[in-house]
Order: sequence, then C-alpha cells, then structure tokens
Amino acid sequence: MVRLIALIISIVLQIIAAVIALRFMKLTKYRLSWILLSLSFVFMAVRKIIQLFEFFRGTPSYTWQMIDEWLGVVVSIMIIGGVVLIRELFYSLKRADIDRLRSEKRVINAIINTEENERKRFAKDIHDGLGPILSTVKMSLSALTDRIKDKPGTVILSNTNHLVNEAISTIKDISNNLSPHVLTNFGLASAISTFTTKINQTKTVEIDFKSNMDKQRLENEKEVVIYRAVCELINNSILHSGASRIEIELNKHEKFVTLQFYDNGRGFDTSSLRHDDSKGMGLSNIETRVKTVEGVFILESTPGKGTSALIKMIE
Repeated sequence: MVRLIALIISIVLQIIAAVIALRFMKLTKYRLSWILLSLSFVFMAVRKIIQLFEFFRGTPSYTWQMIDEWLGVVVSIMIIGGVVLIRELFYSLKRADIDRLRSEKRVINAIINTEENERKRFAKDIHDGLGPILSTVKMSLSALTDRIKDKPGTVILSNTNHLVNEAISTIKDISNNLSPHVLTNFGLASAISTFTTKINQTKTVEIDFKSNMDKQRLENEKEVVIYRAVCELINNSILHSGASRIEIELNKHEKFVTLQFYDNGRGFDTSSLRHDDSKGMGLSNIETRVKTVEGVFILESTPGKGTSALIKMIE
C-alpha cells in the first residue's frame, strides 16, 4: 500500500513537472537542450506509469521490464544531452543581458548628449541674443551721460548703468554654467579650477583643488561627466552639509583617471538616500552618468565626519 501511494505521488509530481517544462519551451524558443530535458520528464512519468501497471499485474513481465530499462537509458541520454546543451541557453541569456546593458547605456548616452547639446544651444542663445541687446543699452546710457546734468538724473543714470553691467555679468555666468567654454577649449582641470575659483570668491566655502593633469585632455563625454559630477558634489556640500572646506584632487595614474572629493561637513547616513529621493536624485544621476563611461562612483559618509567620494575611470 505504501509503495502504491509513493508511485501515485511520483506519477502526479512528474506529470506536473513535465507539463511545466513543456510550457516553458516557447520561452526558450524551442531550444534543443530544453526540449531534451522536457521529454526526459515525460519519459520519467511514463516509466512510473509502467511501474504502476506492473504493480497491479502482480507478476513482472520481462517485456515491460525491458521497456522500462530502455526508457531509463533514453532518459539518461536526454538528461546528459540537455545538460550539455543548456550551456548555450545560459550563454544566450548572458548575451541578452549584455545587449540590454549596452542598449541602456546607449539610451543614457543619447540623453546626456542631448542634454549637453541643449545646454550649449541655450547658452549660445542667451549669450548671442541678450548680450548684444544689453551692450546696446549700455552704449545708449553712455551716450546720455553728457546730456544729463542734474544730480537726480545723474544718480538714476549711474544706477541704471550699474544694473546693466550686473545683468551682462549675470548672463555671462549663466551662459558659462550651462556650457562652460573653458571645459570645451582648455580641458577638465582648467574648467574645475575656474569653477572652484569662482566659488572661493564668494567666501561661502573654501575649496582646495589639486591636479596633475594640467592641459591633458580626455574624451569629451568623460570630461563632461566628471565636470558635472564635481559641480553636483560641490552644490550638495554647500546646500546640505554646512561644510567650511572642500578638497578635490583630479589625477591621472597610468591609464586611470581618478577624482577624489572630500568635505568637512556634517555628513549623513548613506542608507537614507534610498528613502529620500530629493536628496539622492543628484547622487544617483552622478552614478548613472559615471557608469555610462565605464567608470565607478563610490560615496562614503558618516554623520559628523564629513563626506567623501571617488570617481575612477579608464582614460
């Protein structure tokens, strides 16, 4: 009785396994490896059915015993063949995963390039559109200087001239922040140095920038990624960390370029980034951008001990 129950349970389970395996064949695009494994489940169920039939017969039949034994041989051959050939299925899945990652990188690169091109276009429109207009206004105000003699008019003219100068300066800053010409013309080290110098002039925070790259250039995409990352890290330190000092090192060692960033701010628990999208979005964007150029981004921070970051990529 116990053997009968065991046979029935085995038959049911193997039929279920065979049905599931056969249903998966379409997903595997009818690969030979999966067909062999699926058929092996079917024949295993058939063997159990034969054993059940023999159980009810009571007297073992030589013919059925031979069929059962040869089915066992066929099942063994199918399993061995399926296991050997299934490597191709795994390789196919791996290739599909690699293709997916490449597609994602191409999409992200396209988005980044589109964003940078829009920045350049917008910066050029502001500089070439509003710049000449304000310069013309400034020339007109200068022409009025000799015609206005009363003191109140002179004060108003002076204030207006000052505001126009500020507007021109602001437009230059906005245009440069959108698409820094220093980065395009002179390279990454010069662009970061120029940016940090401007920040230092505000006395908001002290930034110490060092680099051994001088005028060495990288691929345009890599320079843009590192530059945007530096800007984002500095912005985060100023807005969120309360840091009084930031240290940045941009160095090239053999084939690798590394950017090390440190601030002495209040620090934070990095696990909180997963729960606060408003804080983690910028850092997540940095990581995504760095990955598109085959780089690595590592962020470390502890409450009360500041924040450090490392970007490393092949030149």
